Amino acid sequence: MTEITPNDLGVKVGLEIHQQLATNKKLFCDCEPIETEEYSIKFQRKLRAAKSELGEYDPAALFEKSKSKSIVYYANPESSCLVEQDEEPPHELDVDAKKIALVIASALNSEIFSEIYPMRKTVVDGSNTTGFQRTMLISQGGSFETEENKIGIQSICLEEDAAKNLGDKGSVRKFGLERLGIPLVEIATEPFEVDPKNIRKIALALGRILRSTKKVRRGLGSIRQDVNVSIREGGVVIEVKGVQQLDQLQKVVEYEAMRQHGLLIISKELQTRKWTHNENEDRKDLTELFSKCNSKIIQNAIKKKQRIVGISFKNLAGLFGFSPYEGIRLGKEIAELVRFFGIGGVFHSDELPNYGVESTDIENLKEFMKIKENDGFLILACPEEKMKIIIDQIILRIEHIKNHGIPIDTRLATQEGQTKFLRPRPGAARMYPETDIPPIIISQDELEESKKNVPKSWDESLKELQTKYDLNLQLAEQIFDSKYINLFEKIVEKSKVNPTFVASVFCSTITNLERNGLDSELLKNQEIVKTFEFLEKGKIAKESIEIIFEGIMSGKSNTIEEAMKASSIETVDESDLEKIIQEIVDKNHQLIKNQKERAIGPLMGIVMKELRGKASGETVNRILMKSIQKKL
Repeated sequence: MTEITPNDLGVKVGLEIHQQLATNKKLFCDCEPIETEEYSIKFQRKLRAAKSELGEYDPAALFEKSKSKSIVYYANPESSCLVEQDEEPPHELDVDAKKIALVIASALNSEIFSEIYPMRKTVVDGSNTTGFQRTMLISQGGSFETEENKIGIQSICLEEDAAKNLGDKGSVRKFGLERLGIPLVEIATEPFEVDPKNIRKIALALGRILRSTKKVRRGLGSIRQDVNVSIREGGVVIEVKGVQQLDQLQKVVEYEAMRQHGLLIISKELQTRKWTHNENEDRKDLTELFSKCNSKIIQNAIKKKQRIVGISFKNLAGLFGFSPYEGIRLGKEIAELVRFFGIGGVFHSDELPNYGVESTDIENLKEFMKIKENDGFLILACPEEKMKIIIDQIILRIEHIKNHGIPIDTRLATQEGQTKFLRPRPGAARMYPETDIPPIIISQDELEESKKNVPKSWDESLKELQTKYDLNLQLAEQIFDSKYINLFEKIVEKSKVNPTFVASVFCSTITNLERNGLDSELLKNQEIVKTFEFLEKGKIAKESIEIIFEGIMSGKSNTIEEAMKASSIETVDESDLEKIIQEIVDKNHQLIKNQKERAIGPLMGIVMKELRGKASGETVNRILMKSIQKKL
């Protein structure tokens, strides 16, 4: 049998790029978007779903409401105000954000509307204090080109970013308001059939157009790629949210394509089984039966006064663990759904005995629930008040997969390049007019101004960068694509430090430290600038920069001075340096006798290890060579 690959499935993709704009204020107030971890304000809300203008509920909002989460918001007056707290109406639209959005639309040859109507998009996961996100359709149509493709633009919107998720704890979800209201553009492409290997290039090309404006934010969290994925035969459009890194895109698209095809295979298998569900007969309380079960999960649930319930599925033995492709199983789909409600998980018959559930427990369960050899079952532990809605959702999901194939979900990208259930796909009922903001008129002068400010192409920008700073092509490309491009230009224009060296610190030194698990977010821009100032003044050597950055990125130091003190970094004057090198040369006279001037290689390593960044490599090399020649 020929192995199926994503390419065989006819993968169709649509990209949605969300890019924060580099403005000095938020979209509908004067607050400056400052990242912070200090909060002096705390308040709590409970959001609920509301009907649309047509009297309909959005399915995603209803499903989110079923989790009954209480939302706690944390705020700092420096980065948010009463607008973010939904205690004051929105102010006028930020002029700079509008200008940047129009420039981006012009750069993509998208047709800009003469009137823009702010809308409310229902969001009740707590990421907006209002229960909705403000968004405006700026333009439609347009395109951009890559080496192999011409990609159509569906729409461009200007909207406000959501609050920063600080995590869940039980029935409480926490958000910080510093990001809420930051202006961003959402660019949606037309769907296109593509080899998943090329999807990264397409997203990169669109990102480079945005970066060429020099009016967008850089760094983690400032740009996010959502991707819509479907397959040719029997597929449905699945929206995958939260792809933070371009390297994830190919894996996410490939996984989702194989998941959809795998679910179609599972659907056909379900149709061959004569399965129906009887609510009265097929659900049993197992709390007492499992009171002495050795499973820690079950015992912890019982201690929390939760109920243990068994759900039987006639003729479904073997199907929960059936895996058409690696990692694609009906049991996994159900486990993801259950976790949505804050429940730790669910056991299915094809994975037991395991997790402390023993053969005797299973035999007792089968006898109690009258489960036959061809039947499957689930064991669920959760609070009694959530039990019915969770079981109903499990049954609905299995019925949907049986009758229709692929559930139409919104899914979340994982770091491993897979996708997991997030919520049902929103419907048209989630959008309705914003009543607090009048329509925004786009004048002819504004349209002409936006066309004048269309940035140079990426190729032109790259060539300019190469020429201006005498960089090679690879380094110019790396620094242009990095979050440090603006800081790089600021440093090399203010100092006499070699631009190639500065770029290599950003694109090589910091990147290598990140690969070793260190956090570049701890390395603040002012400390980077200060480091190069110290280098120019001769207070530190080039070789000490990696040691300093390692100290800060590891969290052991907050400033360059602290990192220098912790690592005992101080420049050594030349006379002391000569003494240190002479001692090392004397200790290694046999090496010098055998290898002569070639001994400089291994001796350089010994000296630099001894000095740990206290002298430059050029100075060490010069003195060392002189000492070796004198010894010979």
